[in-house]
Amino acid sequence: MKWRAAKASQVLKALLRSGWRVKRQRGSHRIMAKSGFSDVTFAFHDTEEIGPRMLSRIAKHTGLTPEQL
Repeated sequence: MKWRAAKASQVLKALLRSGWRVKRQRGSHRIMAKSGFSDVTFAFHDTEEIGPRMLSRIAKHTGLTPEQL
């Protein structure tokens, strides 16, 4: 899979569309939950750019694909 950089707000929207929900939030740290997956901490400000390597790590834990962005 080929990842390109994306805004954190775009990644968060893609996670929410794919069934993830915000379990709790403190500042920019959001604990995301989805049935069948371990909770994931999403700790990015909405305007931050997330690079390809970090997107790949997020995908590994969430099942996100480049096509979902």
